[in-house]
Amino acid sequence: MGTVLSVNEQRSGVVDVDERPSELILAAGGLIIRQSGPEAIEIAIVHRPIREDWSYPKGKVEPKETLTECALREVLEETGLLCRIVSFVGTTEYRDRKDRRKIAAYWMMTPEGGAFRSGVEVDEMRWVELSEAAELLTYERDRELLVTLEEPAAWIFRQLRPSA
Repeated sequence: MGTVLSVNEQRSGVVDVDERPSELILAAGGLIIRQSGPEAIEIAIVHRPIREDWSYPKGKVEPKETLTECALREVLEETGLLCRIVSFVGTTEYRDRKDRRKIAAYWMMTPEGGAFRSGVEVDEMRWVELSEAAELLTYERDRELLVTLEEPAAWIFRQLRPSA
């Protein structure tokens, strides 16, 4: 399939073509939250030693795997936590280390079991107050997801509280 040209490009003869690789990488992950006190919500942040960064657990979608299956698998692989998906949070888009376009989809999750175990991809996990997580996260795209998370997370935990 060829490049589609706009009317202006056809008239001017000038075509602005993106010469970067056109491969699209799909990834999925989780923003794992827990209630740490009556009004306190924490989020799990992982450290990746190869990249020397702090981010959310995520990874590439495998063939015939749905985005939600990938998110749950990657969270388990990188954190050791079995989680339950609560709601969709959003996506980020960026160029990866090989200059490929990468889109990562994220879901808010709550832990249902398991325990952190250090590995090659992730050597540390921290539970951080939602209000303090932005300071630890390496990438602006990850910090932007926090904004969409604060109100829904608080609402969810209010719904889970037993009635007095």
